[in-house]
Amino acid sequence: MKLLTIDTSTLVLGVGLLDGRRVLGEVTTNLHKNHSVRLMPAIVQLMENLGLDAQELDGVAVASGPGSYTGIRIGFTTAKTIAWSRSIPLVTVSSLAALAMNGLRFPGGIVPLFDARRNRVYTGLYRRIGDEVTCAVEEQVIDIDQWLEQLEDQGPLLFLGEDAFRFQEQIQQVLGDEAQFGTGRENLVSAAHLGQLAVTRLEAGHVEGPEATPEYLQMTEAEAKWVSQQRRGQG
Repeated sequence: MKLLTIDTSTLVLGVGLLDGRRVLGEVTTNLHKNHSVRLMPAIVQLMENLGLDAQELDGVAVASGPGSYTGIRIGFTTAKTIAWSRSIPLVTVSSLAALAMNGLRFPGGIVPLFDARRNRVYTGLYRRIGDEVTCAVEEQVIDIDQWLEQLEDQGPLLFLGEDAFRFQEQIQQVLGDEAQFGTGRENLVSAAHLGQLAVTRLEAGHVEGPEATPEYLQMTEAEAKWVSQQRRGQG
């Protein structure tokens, strides 16, 4: 089964192609550039390099978030369009889970982390089970200080994600030597790892259709304003 994988949930743009669990190719860029302009050319270029045609795709996997609202929507729209036009399965995978896969080498807890602004983070606690990771503490958006309190007795812990370094001083003050940090490529979501998790979901029958929605973990600013207006109107 040839599976196209897409991640646009952060500044990192990732596109991958797998044949079953075998990685055929992967493109990753970490640039402050518009995913809406670069995503389709990246997909086309990767498929051309591999000598594959869209007709050969058997499924599409997309990172469902959390992360950038705009970035996630771009990935979802593209993945849904490809899946619909080809009548092939669509499967979604948590962006945090895909990032946590980079910590499979680590014997303790794995903490993927994206900055959610205002001293908050998108995060969760993962642990290795076999060749994949499983969520031990559910994904959430939470104040970093509250999150570190929850993690005090969970170490040792590996923090992953480039945004983790923004909170490194706070993390080390609370967790000390129990906290370690990813290096280099470990801090970027891998489209190949996303694909590995997607294959597992597909094998278990977890296939999404046109109704699939992103997992933002919090309301968009526009949604929050609408809810606030409704509450004031009912007051």
